[in-house]
Amino acid sequence: MQSGWSVPDSDGTAFTPMVVLELAPDTNEEAIKWLLSRIRDREQNGGVELLLEQTLTGGHDGQKGNPNVFLVGSTLERLLHGAEDVGLFKEFNDGSMRAFTYTNKDNFKDFQGDGDSLLSVAECQYIIKHKLDTLRAKDEANVPGYPKAKLYPGKSIIRRLQSKGILLQVFPLHDKEELKRLSFSWYKKVKFSSSSSFQPLNDIRRYFGEGLALYFGFLEYFTFAMLPMALIGIPYYLWDWEDYDKYVLFAVFNLVWSTVFLEVWKRSSASLAYSWGTLSRKKAFEEPRAGFHGVLGFNPVTGRKEPVYPNSKRQLKIYLLSVPFVLLCLYLSFYIMMIYFDMEHWALALYEVEPNFWTGLFLFVPSIIYAVVIEVLNLLYRYAAEFLTDWENHRLESSYQNHLVLKVLVFNFFNCFASLFYIAFVMQDMVLLRQSLATLLITSQILNQIMEAFLPYWLQRRRNKKAHKRLVKVMGDRELPLPEQAQLESDMSTYLGTFDDYLEQFLLFGYVSLFSCVYPLAAVLVVLNNITEVYSDAFKMCHVFKRPFAEPASNIGVWQLAFETMSVIAVVTNCALIGLSPQMKAYFLESDTQLILLVVCVEHILLAFKFILAFVIPDVPKQIQIKLARLEFESLEVLKKKMRPHLRKSWRPRRAQTLTSEEEEEERHRQPRY
Repeated sequence: MQSGWSVPDSDGTAFTPMVVLELAPDTNEEAIKWLLSRIRDREQNGGVELLLEQTLTGGHDGQKGNPNVFLVGSTLERLLHGAEDVGLFKEFNDGSMRAFTYTNKDNFKDFQGDGDSLLSVAECQYIIKHKLDTLRAKDEANVPGYPKAKLYPGKSIIRRLQSKGILLQVFPLHDKEELKRLSFSWYKKVKFSSSSSFQPLNDIRRYFGEGLALYFGFLEYFTFAMLPMALIGIPYYLWDWEDYDKYVLFAVFNLVWSTVFLEVWKRSSASLAYSWGTLSRKKAFEEPRAGFHGVLGFNPVTGRKEPVYPNSKRQLKIYLLSVPFVLLCLYLSFYIMMIYFDMEHWALALYEVEPNFWTGLFLFVPSIIYAVVIEVLNLLYRYAAEFLTDWENHRLESSYQNHLVLKVLVFNFFNCFASLFYIAFVMQDMVLLRQSLATLLITSQILNQIMEAFLPYWLQRRRNKKAHKRLVKVMGDRELPLPEQAQLESDMSTYLGTFDDYLEQFLLFGYVSLFSCVYPLAAVLVVLNNITEVYSDAFKMCHVFKRPFAEPASNIGVWQLAFETMSVIAVVTNCALIGLSPQMKAYFLESDTQLILLVVCVEHILLAFKFILAFVIPDVPKQIQIKLARLEFESLEVLKKKMRPHLRKSWRPRRAQTLTSEEEEEERHRQPRY
């Protein structure tokens, strides 16, 4: 934990500011004093014992700043106790990863001196955020100065203030020196070395947390995994330039690749998670979402008061409105797809009437228009899906995310791939399939690069040119006071998480695994896209977005299941494409039924092989399994030693506990012997 800044708390205690807490400019003074006193108060009194100080800056560049911006920090001892509370794992002196405990702190490898080097700044910020989230109301009362803002016993004060608009945002501060070092090793130089990663994943994890580091690790792994497909695809495409039917060999290779790809990633992910101490870390008890509402009741697990919402009512919302809405959107997507095919027929008829360069070029226009429409529909549907999922009122954030991901994936899959399935298996036009796949893939990548790499900077300048200039100053060489930096970072864009990033990779994986056998250059385009994605995302994380809070993660979550489902669909699709190839049809000229039965049989064999492979290849490498088993064994032995004196005492005969030594000896002689 290192930082070049130190500010005094109201009682004179110097601390390193790590988190910014911004209240609304017109917040009631009574509410501010009440909140600050609760944050500073001792734990025994219901506080969280954090240190904070007002930024005391009146604005910048002639603009009036928000006076209600506060810098939050903590003492080192409180952070170390917090590391134990949140269950951080650290490397022990014997090289194993163990849950950190304050009483055993000297036995951890990185604990040196007073322990200042044990925790990264990202971990300290995560601990502070955890403490702020656990700041709870004592009694049923109102927020001082806000009669309509009701507090209930046991409810999070921070979440309540956010839902009422009193608290605008809570975000961690960038560490300028550490950010410079990370930027240089991440995207300012091209790295070619013998190491297994060309990204500094450990540095990314220390600065942004495990969740973001795992995304970039997956992005890198996916890119490397695509290289064999790309290297084979280039000569295969050149050899198959005029003959669109020689795709059987590439389809077989595609089957094997899509099967092995995710199994190997799970092992790589487990290795990373173990080295970062999140693989065996127990998930904390989930609190209700900030937006969850309902009638006040009791949680049977925690015993605290919290909103209660009937699950039957939620299910009615899902099945009576959300599901019909999704089906309606799928029908709309299908209708637009049919319009696209009408445009294709019109363009083809125009080319047949007058074949020349311009009409030949015009053949690609319908696909380009359709690709743009797909991106627009995906964007509009995303907002609708978020609105519906909010309206369903899920209690937990994990449940909310699962329902949102399911809605978005179903629509995006249908919207992006329905036309390709129709062309492949209804029209059975491999020439049009190759053309449509290429156009959709290239157009979507261009649009994504514009939306992700160029549009944020243009919008930043349009909204506030002066803020953009100040942002450059913050990240430049000029040293600015910490209050000024906090005010400037509050104007930066908020990073919304890895949802859209994983969704983009999911769709690219679909384009490659499903239909790349008819367009082998798809893998090449995806590799080029992902290389630019790494550097553009790295730049945005360092210089465009506020620093996000670290999120502990041991895997990529529900996206692992999404990719595995896509790989199963890829097996079925590629087997069907093989069955439609002229080479296979030539062997079954007399009976299509035999061909269909053969394709179905091969498909089932490959699916069985895929599931057997998933079972045979362990998700966690053997050496890590041994380390985890040894740690569990040692934990049980320690627990037994602690419990043994209590067990002996509890099982000792009640009478013997009051007898003298002579009476005990006499009592033993009276006991029957067997």
